[in-house]
Amino acid sequence: MSTAIAPAPSGHVRDGRPAPRWAVRTARLIPLVTLPSGLWRVALVAGVPIGVLVNGEPVRLGGWEVVYILSLSVVQEALALLSLGLVRPWGETFPRWLPLVGGRRVPPSFAVTAATAGGVALILIWGYAATGVLLRGGEFGFSPGGLALLVACYAPLLLWGPLLLALTAAYHRRRCRD
Repeated sequence: MSTAIAPAPSGHVRDGRPAPRWAVRTARLIPLVTLPSGLWRVALVAGVPIGVLVNGEPVRLGGWEVVYILSLSVVQEALALLSLGLVRPWGETFPRWLPLVGGRRVPPSFAVTAATAGGVALILIWGYAATGVLLRGGEFGFSPGGLALLVACYAPLLLWGPLLLALTAAYHRRRCRD
């Protein structure tokens, strides 16, 4: 499995080119980069003692907090899995089951613009969050071990944006250049 599977020809000469091996590996890596933070959130919701303290006691969540935190983890992982579209056939031709656009060619400019905006947003979001944790980490109510675990689980998210931008550049090169 060194390259992406070519989709059915759409009639456009740039469609169906295989993605470079490094791009396929990068697309597979992105969901793994996001996984530790999602698992950290699931552990928090499940009541695993991960060092989050409120008034010196382990945090207890309930109701909408649980729904929100679990939804955030699912949405994050789903967005990370979308990066596979930059190396897979469904990144060139919309799946037939999609209403209105199913079976049509994905305009490269649409995919490149969306992925670039996402990559830049991720760099800004996680860069801002990392700066806040580094500057005020002790103020958040974590035990020392809990803060170390938080950093270990969330630090990989700093790679998500740059990896997505590199993958987007490969997609653009493959779909928009001869």
